[in-house]
Amino acid sequence: MHHLSWLEAGVVGIFQGVSELFPVSSLGHSVLIPAVIGGSWARDLNVSSPESPYLAYIVGLHVATAIALIIYFWRDWVRIIGGLFTSITRREVRTSDQRLAWLLVLATIPVGLTGLLFEHWFRTTVAKPVPTAILLTVNGLILLGIEWFRRGTPINSEYVDERVTGPESDERLARLSIPTAVGIGSAQILALGPGISRSGITMATGLVRGLTREDAARFSFLLATPVILAAGALKLGDLTGPLGNGIRGQVVFGSVLSGVGAYLAVRFLTRYLANRSLRPFGVYCMIAGVASLAVFGLR
Repeated sequence: MHHLSWLEAGVVGIFQGVSELFPVSSLGHSVLIPAVIGGSWARDLNVSSPESPYLAYIVGLHVATAIALIIYFWRDWVRIIGGLFTSITRREVRTSDQRLAWLLVLATIPVGLTGLLFEHWFRTTVAKPVPTAILLTVNGLILLGIEWFRRGTPINSEYVDERVTGPESDERLARLSIPTAVGIGSAQILALGPGISRSGITMATGLVRGLTREDAARFSFLLATPVILAAGALKLGDLTGPLGNGIRGQVVFGSVLSGVGAYLAVRFLTRYLANRSLRPFGVYCMIAGVASLAVFGLR
């Protein structure tokens, strides 16, 4: 029977739900928090260990986060999935919903294939405290760098009408070229390394391509939903087997906290990121990464 205390489950659940959508890397925090605290936390919550029950726990949290995203964007997903269905049945790609649906499918394929092939390597080799702290610092540099780059880069007028949300934003996103959409989606591959934020790297790539802050954030959240849900669903069966023994109650508890945290986070971020800088998140990642390295170096 594996051990995962209710306190550990609650703390990691809250952090995972919030940091999955904030551009600060949820997996990075899942690795660093136990390592910094040390003791039983470092023993119980080691994602890189073979047949890790902690990994099964994190999988449960990912499913909860994806459900929170689906709930928040449910109207949009009804339109997008409906567009995909009509596109397949009518063999056409005419409406903005149909085109956006296919852009999301195509943009998800690179990270999906990479995750299937190299997830074990990333987890067992890279998901360790020191590499994670270094990558979190790099994530901060990326966010600060994109803000510096953005100062001299005009917004691509092809994608911009005015700052609005919902279907109007999706109409702009549907005008993205296939290479641009796939390029933004492929950036998620970097987030397989703990410390690199999925939302941060996709938003940064979108901003480089000339999207508004709002559209970059929205496309990032739409891209994240199927990836997070698929990653969780593929390993959810682990919780019904030996890896889930003794921690299923904690998984439910942490998942509820993670789902609530993710819902509140995306509600906040869709407003905040519409016209505000990624700079505060970049500063935080650099401080957290360097501080973690200092802690590990003093031990």
